[in-house]
Amino acid sequence: MKDIDPHQARTLATIVTAGSFEAAAAHLSVTPSAVSQRIRALEIAVGRPVLRRTRPAEPTDAGQAIVRFARQLELLSADLAVDLTEVDQAPRQRLTIVINGDSLHTWALRALVPVAETLQLEILREDQEHSLDLLRSGAAAATITSIAKPVQGCSSHPLGIMRYIPVCTPAFLRTWFSEGATPATLAHAPVIVFDRKDDLQDQYLRTLTHRTLTPPRHYVPAAQEFAQAIRFGMGWGLIPEIELGEDPARDHLVPLDVDGHIDVPLHWQQWRHSSTALDAVAAAIRTGTTILRRPV
Repeated sequence: MKDIDPHQARTLATIVTAGSFEAAAAHLSVTPSAVSQRIRALEIAVGRPVLRRTRPAEPTDAGQAIVRFARQLELLSADLAVDLTEVDQAPRQRLTIVINGDSLHTWALRALVPVAETLQLEILREDQEHSLDLLRSGAAAATITSIAKPVQGCSSHPLGIMRYIPVCTPAFLRTWFSEGATPATLAHAPVIVFDRKDDLQDQYLRTLTHRTLTPPRHYVPAAQEFAQAIRFGMGWGLIPEIELGEDPARDHLVPLDVDGHIDVPLHWQQWRHSSTALDAVAAAIRTGTTILRRPV
């Protein structure tokens, strides 16, 4: 394989971001023909396709690795620009990271306040089990995820454990669980689910009942509104323990069963070839995890 041309790699990353050769050409101020020529030369260099010619265009596995390289090169170039610029004139670097909704809602945003003074952050919200797709594709430089095994080209570090408690209102408990949280009652009691990727409530049901139950469910895809739906009595659901601890209305919610909980281990995955900005964000996230449970 020949050396990767940085201009060709950046062109590929632009196509993936823009969605098409034509949009990338407009962004790069070149002709679509020039974009096509760069991609053909890149595919010759790596010896395999780097793009699927779909609408929008999608990178192949090899293309994803090259997009990550292009984005990492952008970070390193930004580091160099800062080093060569007077401190008070240095531009704010841009960094895209992925954080699951519950971490963003409870602790991660507060942890990022110090780095927000010097960086421009784009925070993408995604379920902790699906955020690796954004890291793998090069769309983000780092993510909080429940997956410990690092994506190729990335490192993984444990952050701690987020514990979730199944709760509902006292009135909902009396109506649906007067006989306790049994397979029979859980099969019929309405449940609140974040979105169709959210398996947390079903994981709790499987753990407690050793069955696959399909109770009525409401989808509420926002962390604050998710908890609000439970407080309104629309159903039961799992809420982070740390959110319950800080919530002044916590007395309005009660657990379905005293010992019931689901523990989700969180990990920080980031590009292995780091930068000053990425290291600063990683350090801020680690500092913020003191509120999480530690593995036993």
